[in-house]
Amino acid sequence: MFKIATWNVNSIRVRLPHVLAWLEMAKPDVLALQEIKVLTEEFPQEAFLEAGYHSIASGQKTYNGVAVLSKSELDLGQEIIADFPDFPGFPGSPSSADPQRRILGLEINNIFVLNLYVPNGSEVGSEKYAYKLGWLESLYKFLIKKLKETNKIIILGDFNIAPRDQDVHDPAAWEGKILVSSAERAALQKIINLGFVDSFAWAPEGDTVFSWWDYRGGGFQRDHGMRIDHVLVSSALVPQLSSCTIDKDPRSCERPSDHVPVIASLISC
Repeated sequence: MFKIATWNVNSIRVRLPHVLAWLEMAKPDVLALQEIKVLTEEFPQEAFLEAGYHSIASGQKTYNGVAVLSKSELDLGQEIIADFPDFPGFPGSPSSADPQRRILGLEINNIFVLNLYVPNGSEVGSEKYAYKLGWLESLYKFLIKKLKETNKIIILGDFNIAPRDQDVHDPAAWEGKILVSSAERAALQKIINLGFVDSFAWAPEGDTVFSWWDYRGGGFQRDHGMRIDHVLVSSALVPQLSSCTIDKDPRSCERPSDHVPVIASLISC
């Protein structure tokens, strides 16, 4: 069994004990982290190595940042994807290169694993919303090329998109808003249509639907959440997919992340 998980930890400095405890309990083969919020060189590699996990990170100070943990040793001599080629970056940035650390892709166990922290978009119609849609289009173009190289791809992370109305606690209240707008959903579906399956929608287990609950207004206690964290599996791997679960227990920890882990299990790879 091959277990691969994603978790937006909203600061690895704050949530390191949570992640280490969860690794000991869940024992995933691979864990993709988002919003680590530390510089690459400050990521706690040694702590994870002591826990039995090799790691690689792409971070920046205070914001964003992604990392991948793996039980098997990582081949750091391979090409590591940390940016989309020729992405124009956020409007007004001093460089054409996008400074935001949101992407980390590499091959693990003959699978190309792509860890994503998709921009939030702030508000429909805003400059940040346009940036988000452009970012997703760059992802789409990247995947078209990548699928010509390999048919074994897993894309996972915080997508900041709830794909269906049942992935939102109150669809009517959220209609047309950020995270559920028709343009965002269409952009995600366009990516899925390249030949991917939304693991949780395909093989849900249990009655937990949401992966994120707002800190404000007692969102978790009232179960006012959304499913915005996803594991997309390419069609070549779908026959191996056995389940996808959402573990909401970490949301009950002291000083929790507002997201919880999503775990997909494959029979073999």
